Amino acid sequence: MMLDIQDLSVVFTDRGEPLTAVDQFCLQMDRGEVVGIVGESGSGKSMTVHALMGLIRRSQVSVTGRAVFEGTDLLSLSREGLRRYQGRELSIIFQEPMTSLNPTMRIGKQVEESLRIHESLSPAQRRAKALDAMALAGLSNPEEVYRQYPHQLSGGMRQRVMIASALVLRPRLLIADEPTTALDVTIQAQILETLRDINRKEGVAILFISHDLGVVKALCSRVVVMKQGRVVESGPVDEVFYHPREDYTKLLIASRPSRKKLRGGRADG
Repeated sequence: MMLDIQDLSVVFTDRGEPLTAVDQFCLQMDRGEVVGIVGESGSGKSMTVHALMGLIRRSQVSVTGRAVFEGTDLLSLSREGLRRYQGRELSIIFQEPMTSLNPTMRIGKQVEESLRIHESLSPAQRRAKALDAMALAGLSNPEEVYRQYPHQLSGGMRQRVMIASALVLRPRLLIADEPTTALDVTIQAQILETLRDINRKEGVAILFISHDLGVVKALCSRVVVMKQGRVVESGPVDEVFYHPREDYTKLLIASRPSRKKLRGGRADG
């Protein structure tokens, strides 16, 4: 087993009162598996993976439970200890790349950032690895994109740059936090196909966060349904989508915009 999350809870304090954002979340993932987490806005999906990645300041919130990744409990690590895992072993793609990309820095240098932090390489070696990651992320002209700035790229290309940045150190787990939400349907399908290829060819496990059940059905082998910070249902995608047990899951499925999206193929775990 690659990842074993047990009783992960995230509790904020608001005017002296505890506010639970994630309540005893549990999940197990094997190497190379593709798992989705779905739920409406505010259900705790993103907060869960942000806690896993160490992106929540512990001084502002209480994070408890266990998140054992390849034998190491990430939640027990210091900030410095966790930094050794971020990017190298597990990496994250965010929803809106324009808020993550530096508008004043060329794309190639941004893709290389993790290499500068984690590896001792020459500039030529960093460039070669960045170009490889950009090609893996589906950028058809990585040499040209390497020299460009974020504003010169389309939304889909910027998202591919974020995927390249997440993959440049070849992590074992890729967390995709609503990566296709801001894209039109055609580009969304292309990004999903890129993620499928990465999973199949590179063996990278993917934890995919979305409010779009059709997208999760098309990509994932298993799904976790969250409501108000808690897991209300989980299991194989076909079982949960076609034979849901919980009323909340039934409501999510009934409210999906298109049934056609739910008939797509998915990556095998």
